[in-house]
Amino acid sequence: MSEETEVMDQEQPPLEIRNMIQHAMNQEYSQANNIFGDVMTMKLNDMLDQEQIRIADQIYNGVEDDEIDPDEEQLELDLEAEGELESEDEVDEEDIEDEDENDFDPEEE
Repeated sequence: MSEETEVMDQEQPPLEIRNMIQHAMNQEYSQANNIFGDVMTMKLNDMLDQEQIRIADQIYNGVEDDEIDPDEEQLELDLEAEGELESEDEVDEEDIEDEDENDFDPEEE
């Protein structure tokens, strides 16, 4: 009995999702596809609305963007790493040139 209560307490997916799954199980793929398209359109519209609100907040209310795009952060890290490598290469080349000048060649004397 407690297992039944746990199953009942679990959050059920929205009606549209349950209908889509039922249509897919009944091999009514065109109807499942239509429901899937509708659900994705609603989710995409919600995301676009949120982004519009965020941008409007930045423009009109002066709210700063606290969220850092992980791709931009990774790009910055990549550029820093490349810059460090180039600096090390330059130092290595300079050290090699200095060593060449300081090498003692007995044939020169």
